[in-house]
Amino acid sequence: MKIDKVRAHREELKRLLFSLPTKGRKVVKTITVNYNNNPWWEGYGDIKILSDGPDGYCSFSTHEENPFLYLSECKEFNSGEYELIVK
Repeated sequence: MKIDKVRAHREELKRLLFSLPTKGRKVVKTITVNYNNNPWWEGYGDIKILSDGPDGYCSFSTHEENPFLYLSECKEFNSGEYELIVK
């Protein structure tokens, strides 16, 4: 059986990444809104929600017609724990 070298390398990198200690890692919680960045999609914007800390890393992004209305209904935004960045 032949082992793909690229896949083996990728698997080793994943193993190393998940073995890194997360204790004491600074907590970062941000919501980034990139509004009206496309002339063909007036009123649309990209939203990225990022959370990183000792409990792990989580990232979510979406493209919405009215990003600020979407944020007003978003549990992460309403929690008050996230820093809002508007570009």
